[in-house]
Amino acid sequence: MKTLFSRVIALCLVGSAVISQGAIAANDEVNTQNPYEMIKQVSNMTFDRFKSDKALIDADLSHLKVIVLEELMPYVDYKYAAYKVMGQYLRDTTVDQRDRFVEAFEGYLVATYAQALTEYTDQKVAFDPPRDFSDEKIVEVNVQIIEQGRPPIKIQFKARRLKDDTWKAFDLVAEGVSLLASKQSEISNLIRQQGIEAVITMLNDKTQQRIDRQPAKDAAAA
Repeated sequence: MKTLFSRVIALCLVGSAVISQGAIAANDEVNTQNPYEMIKQVSNMTFDRFKSDKALIDADLSHLKVIVLEELMPYVDYKYAAYKVMGQYLRDTTVDQRDRFVEAFEGYLVATYAQALTEYTDQKVAFDPPRDFSDEKIVEVNVQIIEQGRPPIKIQFKARRLKDDTWKAFDLVAEGVSLLASKQSEISNLIRQQGIEAVITMLNDKTQQRIDRQPAKDAAAA
């Protein structure tokens, strides 16, 4: 499942630009008041940056972290996701611990998404038509990843309406399995076993890990 999520993250962050309608220029303003348009636009912007910075990426894969941090993370509600991941242990932490956990979790997501982007190989992504979201607080953007020789992968981006009526993404559901729920189970168990400080350290350590291209044989096995 970890490999599936890595592939899904990579394909969705970048691949949607291949066939999405009404692609925007990288310097256009993202429509954060429409969750469907926001996800398409952010995907397109990330894709454009991926192409324009190819020489920098080839020279140093850690540049993928810069792309993720600048193009993607402004539209991800990582604080909300971090609090959800902490689950029942949130109320047992201090304000300082919560702040440091959120910061560490953001860095962990950046590193996770950057590593996932190394698997991009020009797949296509199809978005379902948008629905009326005027009365919704959470919407699901349905997507299918299309890769020749493989059955389509069905996923959903989940986005939530904020108090200022803008939207941010907070979860990815691949073939019915929530990335947020799986991380909540994993990390909350670690908090229970090792404590919040140990988990913050672990997340910071993972943030610092080197970004490497997956060897071809490993990618095939995935």
